[in-house]
Amino acid sequence: MFHPNFIYTQNMVNDLLKINSIRNFIVNAHLLVEMEVSFKREALLKSAHYSTAIEGNPLTLNEVDKLARGLKVSADENAQQGVLNYLNVLKKLDMYSSDEKITKESILKLHHDINYQILDDNCLCGKYRTVPVFMSNNLGEVIFTPPSAYLVEREMEKFIKWINNLGDLNPVIAAGIVHYEFMRIQPFTEGNGSTARALTALFLHLEEFDVDRFFTLDEYYDSDLTEYYKALNSVDKKTKDMTEWLVYFLEGFLISISRIKDQILLFSPDVSPQEQIKLSKKQIKIIEYLHLNGQISNLEVKKLFNISRQGAYKDLRRLMDLNLIEKKGGSRSTYYILKNNF
Repeated sequence: MFHPNFIYTQNMVNDLLKINSIRNFIVNAHLLVEMEVSFKREALLKSAHYSTAIEGNPLTLNEVDKLARGLKVSADENAQQGVLNYLNVLKKLDMYSSDEKITKESILKLHHDINYQILDDNCLCGKYRTVPVFMSNNLGEVIFTPPSAYLVEREMEKFIKWINNLGDLNPVIAAGIVHYEFMRIQPFTEGNGSTARALTALFLHLEEFDVDRFFTLDEYYDSDLTEYYKALNSVDKKTKDMTEWLVYFLEGFLISISRIKDQILLFSPDVSPQEQIKLSKKQIKIIEYLHLNGQISNLEVKKLFNISRQGAYKDLRRLMDLNLIEKKGGSRSTYYILKNNF
């Protein structure tokens, strides 16, 4: 089995304590529904923008926002497809695991869906590489040569087995290792970077350490790509000591999660828990869908959750009663939108 090599430094321990404290603060904060949805939507858009930007995608955050809302932008079709792929993957992140575990199949599907119709050879989507590849930085300089192609299957098998048998390893440390080890192996011919970042997001989600998907690490990486690649390349090729990379990863995690705490402290209204609106997970997902797509129909709710039309209408009715959404159209053309005050 794969055995990561690193040592805990004082800075790492301090950062882990701060991260855990902030996570507990966020989890126990009493937020209005619209604030939760706003955090999730912002994290979704930033993840799609910054992760694809690292790979050279030219779309701005504003253009990513427009694409997410179904609006047209004046940009290369391949660039648009890359962003839409990443958005769709993040929206349905729960689908990329099997019984709360990460498998070979889930990783192959993750890569396929992120890179669908944007690779030079679409047949490479969702298939381990059979040729040599090189890892380069944003200047195009080769900084690392991954394992030979014939070793990929075996290396990934050991890696996946480790992911699903972590024991008591801290999930944030483990996430940093997931990110680096995937980048070390470079299992695919193209699209390894964006897949590594999405896999890390999936791992944190399964470990329930993404704080309801309120924040993203990709903005931190993109803020200084030279440091990002330098940190990835800091791992000793012989000993595979990841300590320096993990110091960098934890610093970024702390910065990213601290931003959410600061936003809560700055904008959270002084509302008691008794006054908070309580919604089910389905109802919150409907609100998120509306924020991203503008409108929703009973049939779309039915398909989204695989429930009856009556069940779909019950959730929509609840949201209308709370004055969060309103009904438009009539008869078979009925649809629902967010209220202007939401």
